[in-house]
Amino acid sequence: MSIGPLIQAWRLSRNESLESLSDLSGISSTLLEQIEADHTDPSVTTIQTLAGALRIPPAWLFESPQSFECLFSDLDDGEEPDTSKPDPVTERILAGSRMDRSLYVLLTALMHAGDQKLLRAAEMSLRSLLKQSRQTMVPWQQRPSGHFEPPSD
Repeated sequence: MSIGPLIQAWRLSRNESLESLSDLSGISSTLLEQIEADHTDPSVTTIQTLAGALRIPPAWLFESPQSFECLFSDLDDGEEPDTSKPDPVTERILAGSRMDRSLYVLLTALMHAGDQKLLRAAEMSLRSLLKQSRQTMVPWQQRPSGHFEPPSD
């Protein structure tokens, strides 16, 4: 599927009119109409601008909004998530987290809110956690000579 109808689907899923998205993005309504009708291919900058106006990551514009419904809705008790149609990125994230969606949903909610201070704080916290997770123990046999630390059992 080409990107024009997907942009239109995202606009409609966000309950935005053509004019309101045009105002939010600073892109003329004529150009936006041509993009949605698939008469014009948007530039990378235009895609980034539209994604910012819709408050979603630019990559999401290449997938249907229905692919992301599981991220924005809570499951009833006992209900299993429908993973038959997630986009490839979401599929990898969910598979890596063994279907524990909570962190991904929280990050998505932060991105959806669009508050730059919250996003920056989340980014710094995640970078710190990533740095801590990469710190590995050096096996006792590979430590430099003169370094004394008893091995932990």
